[in-house]
Amino acid sequence: MNYFLIVIMFMVVIIILRCVRIVPQQSAYVVERLGKFSRILNAGVSFVVPFIDSVAYRHSLKELSVDIPEQVCITKDNVQVSVDGIIFIQVIDARMASYGITNYNFSIQQLAQTTMRSEIGKIDLDRTFEERGTVNSAVVSAIDEAARQWGVKVLRYEVKNITPPQTVLGAMEKQMQAEREKRAVILQSEGVKQSAINVAEGQKQKVVLESEGSKLQRINEAMGQAEAIRAIAQATSDGLAAVAKAITVSGGMEAVQLRVAERLVEQFGALARTTNTLIVPANFGDISSMLAGALSVIKHPGKA
Repeated sequence: MNYFLIVIMFMVVIIILRCVRIVPQQSAYVVERLGKFSRILNAGVSFVVPFIDSVAYRHSLKELSVDIPEQVCITKDNVQVSVDGIIFIQVIDARMASYGITNYNFSIQQLAQTTMRSEIGKIDLDRTFEERGTVNSAVVSAIDEAARQWGVKVLRYEVKNITPPQTVLGAMEKQMQAEREKRAVILQSEGVKQSAINVAEGQKQKVVLESEGSKLQRINEAMGQAEAIRAIAQATSDGLAAVAKAITVSGGMEAVQLRVAERLVEQFGALARTTNTLIVPANFGDISSMLAGALSVIKHPGKA
């Protein structure tokens, strides 16, 4: 009797355990009743009919990452590249994820690979690296449209690696080296050009400054000579005025006569010292008449 009671209690415990289902947070359980879809159990404690209801599928509603294996793709310019990536998905409809497709992870992997091959085939090798964002968006758009029928939403896709063949990598390395050398030569030529321009500009400014300096020098010299001429003329005028004034005073004419006689004798004396032949006026012995002729010029300057 006690054994029978223990068995009954054990069966009751088993039935109770089979009636209660505890669903974790961010999870969904698909319940079937006699092999047919019944309902979806969300997070928390739920009750089912034992031996009639069963949990057929368990889905995580968290964001999942699915690795896309490496594959060989051919670019638009017929270059083979190895491409791999990672896709992020999330189950939004547990019923469709259970009955819409057998294995949505595998299907999404296959669809991502085929879409990636198609997108890589539209662009050249040189643009594959800079067009990653465009390729990622195209893959997400293509897969998300199909995945919604499976109760799955594609959040984003990222290309991890794009690996060209070694021969292509070598050619790209040489191309980049040539491009760097080209830029270096261009920069050097630009430097030489700028240097020549600077030298020419300096020479031009030097010539202009020298010509300006020479011009100012000539102007200053001319102004100095003009000042000197004006000063000499003024001094001569002042001297002549002083002489004229001195002649008019008492004894002035006698002083002029004495000065003229002295200069006349000095000049004839100088001629006698510098040459063997000396031509003298016929009336050289009559000094007084010669002085009278010279003084007549002073007395009557208008008749000279």
